[in-house]
Amino acid sequence: MARRSRWRLPRGMGHPRAWAWACRASACLLAALPAACQRHADPSHDVGSPATPPPSEALPPLSLNDSSPNLLLTWVGDDGDFHVVERIDGVPAEHRKQVRVVQTDRSAGTGVVVYVADLEQKRADGSYAVTTLPRAEWEKLGADRRKTRLEQVAPGAAPAAGAGGQAPVTGEAQAANEPSAPSAVSAIVYGADWCKPCHDAERYLRSLGVAVTKKNIEESRAAQAEMREKLTRVNRTGAGIPVIDVMGKIFVGYSPGPLKQAVDAARHATAQKRG
Repeated sequence: MARRSRWRLPRGMGHPRAWAWACRASACLLAALPAACQRHADPSHDVGSPATPPPSEALPPLSLNDSSPNLLLTWVGDDGDFHVVERIDGVPAEHRKQVRVVQTDRSAGTGVVVYVADLEQKRADGSYAVTTLPRAEWEKLGADRRKTRLEQVAPGAAPAAGAGGQAPVTGEAQAANEPSAPSAVSAIVYGADWCKPCHDAERYLRSLGVAVTKKNIEESRAAQAEMREKLTRVNRTGAGIPVIDVMGKIFVGYSPGPLKQAVDAARHATAQKRG
């Protein structure tokens, strides 16, 4: 008669504590297996780049409608320049598909990720669809349009001219315009980091020997309020950027000709006072 085989626990495993330890170890091993497979299947973990944006870059939902307060809305023109308005009805109908949204009483949307709204479609509740976009991609929209415009005008052309039709002053021409002594003329440029005309205006004014102060209206409420007060003073509310203050004379947009005249007039007035 064949002997009945009996399965036995390994030596020492009959103790209740030892058996509990074995169960816990088996459970840990089984729990670890799916994670290991997932790690192997997702190559992004191997190179150290997360599959989703880190929590610090995720933006909370933004509710946007025609009555939303404290707005700065940026739309991109056909020439690639950025324009800023404070009301939704200030955005031209042909440029409403992609509009950057900043609420000046919130810091969300002013970092590496921004809010972009589609103002062409209004929902049943009166709100607009708002998504997020990396800031670099938003700025690339303007750069791509500027490049396309340049290629259409003259393939392989030099950098685009300013709003006044004059090319930016660079190189030897810029050096020739720089004064040998510090200038008593000063200017304030209200703008934003992504605004190309703002940078063009700053460079041009510096080439004329003007002491320039930059004020970012996206990052400073004080700068926003200051800019609005000056625009109200000259009846230009709702204007775009840059807004330029040359010794009390306010300009909206970058136009080298009028800026040069204002600088020359301010320099002449200063020289007369000294004389």
